[in-house]
Amino acid sequence: MDNVSSKNNNFNPTAVKDELLKIYPVKVLRKRSKSIVINDNEATPEIQANVRTIPGIISQRGCSYAGCKGVVLGPTRDIVNLTHGPIGCGFYSWLTRRNQTRPPTDSSENYMPYCFSTDMQENEIVFGGEKKLRMAIQEAYDLFHPKAIGIFSTCPVGLIGDDVHAVAREMSATLGINIFGFSCEGYKGVSQSAGHHIANNQLFKHVIGKNDQKHEGKFKINLLGEYNIGGDAFVIEELLKRCGITLVTTFSGNSTYDQFANSHMADLNAVMCHRSINYVADMIEKKFGIPWIKVNFIGAAATAKALRKIAAYFGDAELINRVEHVIADELEAVRLAQEDVRTRCAGKRAMLFVGGSRAHHYQELFKEIGMEVVAAGYEFGHRDDYEGRAVLPTIKVDADSRNIEELDVEADPLRYEPRRTVEQIETLTNSGMEFKDYDGLMNDMAEGSLVIDDISHSEMEQLIDIYKPSVFCAGIKEKYAVQKMGVPCKQLHSYDYGGPYAGFEGAINYYREIDRIVNSRVWALIKAPWQKYPELQACYTTA
Repeated sequence: MDNVSSKNNNFNPTAVKDELLKIYPVKVLRKRSKSIVINDNEATPEIQANVRTIPGIISQRGCSYAGCKGVVLGPTRDIVNLTHGPIGCGFYSWLTRRNQTRPPTDSSENYMPYCFSTDMQENEIVFGGEKKLRMAIQEAYDLFHPKAIGIFSTCPVGLIGDDVHAVAREMSATLGINIFGFSCEGYKGVSQSAGHHIANNQLFKHVIGKNDQKHEGKFKINLLGEYNIGGDAFVIEELLKRCGITLVTTFSGNSTYDQFANSHMADLNAVMCHRSINYVADMIEKKFGIPWIKVNFIGAAATAKALRKIAAYFGDAELINRVEHVIADELEAVRLAQEDVRTRCAGKRAMLFVGGSRAHHYQELFKEIGMEVVAAGYEFGHRDDYEGRAVLPTIKVDADSRNIEELDVEADPLRYEPRRTVEQIETLTNSGMEFKDYDGLMNDMAEGSLVIDDISHSEMEQLIDIYKPSVFCAGIKEKYAVQKMGVPCKQLHSYDYGGPYAGFEGAINYYREIDRIVNSRVWALIKAPWQKYPELQACYTTA
């Protein structure tokens, strides 16, 4: 390991990569080598992503069910999300991401505090669980009378062949409400990314477009890929309101069934987490004519850029002026917080290994306080999340991807209405507006930094040992292993007990929390006494 860094901490990324890989057998080394690349700002390297984790390697990834139920549908408050499977699957996907919601009144529907499950036992796994599923749907309906029920398949359901879609159709006809199923068995796909796709397909087929109510307001948008962890969506909602922008729905933070059903009435889709939901943006554009742009509300500069991008799309002078006033009102507090925190954080190192776009977006916040991100990667990213959407035509469709249904979407004969003409889109594009585009994580990372897809536990420990980062950002599975190494771990799936971190207000929260974390002296006390002060050892001599 001596050759990985010089005395002034200038790391040799090639040597670091070799160090991470040398523990593996030759066959595994060859495969993992393609998922660990050294960033090159001149020629973006190709990374291997969205492939199966090698058996025996401890992965950060979640399953398809987790992506479908836990990520996409979990933050919706008035759909009963019923897990068809063993109780453990329902329990461990129940509010563990700290999704928040604000019903308009105390008596409004809010099923998020409940955990609905058929609690399958050995008997159902042997003889089938459809009867028990019907009973569970009836019981949920009798208790709550919801507008909709979603049924989520777990691994045993796929193995025994329960037809959740047939049960959903039958019970929907009986009860007169919208009931739909998700074939999101945990083993489908290579990660939770497959579950996102399955969830979005079913929302598009069964919910979006069912409510044609028109909204007041000149500037109507949907926000996609924002899940209101720690209250992020509340901050963004308030910010948009101050700017005079009407938020029709968020997929799916602080959301409701009716908002989803009405989302086709917006005039623009703004996509936050590209990985989890670009499918919905594409399908809504094809069917209803609503363009989509990529935005990011994580980081003060990124938030200002996102607001300006939305305002530029509508091209209204009054809106553009109002957005600039809101940004100006917020930036002074941000600047003061940055100046203060930078004095203690600048130059420190961070690593981010979290899902979706978070390993990309949160680099904005670290840069704003002068910290260096030396390594990053996704749990369930695809090549375009790393290299940008320009590589989409070159990505091979493998058997795992073919396992996920692709919907054949066409323009709605009655409701397709292009929100912008071809000429308007061309004018906006020529002025710098990027539609349906995303640069990818590598574009914003420093030259020579390490980019690692589906990092293994072994690689994570070696990275920490070599770089000794001031903070490691990951999830609950990594948190305590990292902290036992004397390095603080900030969870970016659930935010631990912190947040919100979105918008200007959230950025200030994050600066201060990272300042507290990386400058706490407690991490220096993690070493056991015998590691810090080795005992004198002796042995018998035969002389």
